[in-house]
Amino acid sequence: MARIEGVPRKRAGFLTRLIYRFAERMLGKIPEPMMIQAHNPRIFDAVVGFAFFLDRARRVPKSIKTLAGLQAAISIGCLF
Repeated sequence: MARIEGVPRKRAGFLTRLIYRFAERMLGKIPEPMMIQAHNPRIFDAVVGFAFFLDRARRVPKSIKTLAGLQAAISIGCLF
């Protein structure tokens, strides 16, 4: 559990709500780290932009990227 609460959907700006909706569609719920990062718009924009362009990268097949992400999450005990 985080020490601070994330930005709820009701208080989020338009662009943040839009990103929340995409995240919820892809993952089934809004990740808590994403909601916490939304407190600082510059950090939130940077993280979302990085994730967007990382997903668009084509040098490594998507299946390998998914497996690497799962292995990294398992090794640090992340739920996502």
